[in-house]
Amino acid sequence: MSTEHGFDTLQIHAGTAPDPATGARQVPIYQTTSYVFKDADHAARLFNLEEVGFIYSRLTNPTVQALAARIAALEGGAGAVCCSSGHAAQIMALFPLMGPGLNIVASTRLYGGTITQFSQTIKRFGWSCTFVDFDDLAALEAAVDDNTRAIFCESIANPGGSITDLPAVAAVAQKVGLPLIVDNTLASPYLCRPIEHGATLVVHSATKYLTGNGTVTGGVIADSGKFDWSASGKFPSLSEPEPAYHGLCFHKALGPMAFTFHSIAVGLRDLGMTMNPQGAHYTLMGIETLSLRMARHVENARAVAEWLDADPRVASVSWAGLPASPWHDRVARICPKGAGALFTVALKGGYEACVKVVENLKVFSHVANLGDTRSLVIHSASTTHRQLTPEQQAAAGAGPEVLRLSIGLEDAGDLIADLDQALTAASA
Repeated sequence: MSTEHGFDTLQIHAGTAPDPATGARQVPIYQTTSYVFKDADHAARLFNLEEVGFIYSRLTNPTVQALAARIAALEGGAGAVCCSSGHAAQIMALFPLMGPGLNIVASTRLYGGTITQFSQTIKRFGWSCTFVDFDDLAALEAAVDDNTRAIFCESIANPGGSITDLPAVAAVAQKVGLPLIVDNTLASPYLCRPIEHGATLVVHSATKYLTGNGTVTGGVIADSGKFDWSASGKFPSLSEPEPAYHGLCFHKALGPMAFTFHSIAVGLRDLGMTMNPQGAHYTLMGIETLSLRMARHVENARAVAEWLDADPRVASVSWAGLPASPWHDRVARICPKGAGALFTVALKGGYEACVKVVENLKVFSHVANLGDTRSLVIHSASTTHRQLTPEQQAAAGAGPEVLRLSIGLEDAGDLIADLDQALTAASA
């Protein structure tokens, strides 16, 4: 399907066609581990990447590949790779770029699990991370050194809902000759398309808005296909003969698809972070209504955020759609269809009030997830951001007085009434 079609058409049709064997209109769940080769030459051509096809489902699977193609189309990328979770997508995105002694520069405004992954876990690979406030572009550029291999941020930050100035950050990345990796989970490609703002790679937790109903754990990396991996000599896995794949020069042989094919042929083969076909099927069905859901998410978020912002029991609301937000001017430029549906609210009663609100909410569900059709709440400092220092929690917008709200698709009046009665109970 041509990517010239509109978003609503692509979210239903991209990457899929009627099943050639049966005529089935919905994408079948290809629950198989392996695929029969036509002959020895066919098998060799597949392994040499001379022909596109299916070998083994740890690498590729027709259902999973349909999802990858759909997300690539929605993000405006050259290709995409699906994997087992959003955290897996982050490691998969870095894997072809990194090596022992190398580092990345990342925003301080990130999901707590990502901060832990980058500050602690990647050390076991010999990688490291420097965290910088990406609103300070000079500090961002100064943090880059000869061993830096990527710049990482979120389009809409979890949990505070701040919007990154992607064109400005991309300009820094281009100046220093590095790929910009953007986690677009909270925006989804409906609200923001980072590649149009200069991103090289876009990662998603498909667990969230892409699927939209809390049934799938999955991740995706979409590649713009625009980065010159051979320009600097810093990315030998892509620009030089790859010893892990019989000496193939991926960039020379595959051009714009180099990163995508490396992530499949080497990344998924050796790391094994594979998405299962049933999960891919659920996500494909979820994406069919993505634009409808995101529009309602944003509409409800506005109603709830404005009500909370006017409530005397609330100290502050961090939602970029509010005129007083320091990121409000970025909405029209970066997320023109809305500022997302996840934000934080700081309560005047502090931590104790947060606990009482969480325990008294009835429509909101208290879970460690976001992007569901249901409205969700969590106290980030004691859960998702618990492993961080108080300074890191404050920088991420997850202090002890803060609740994170993920606004769902219920009646906005019911959500406001639920918050009102919980705040009343907390005040009592």
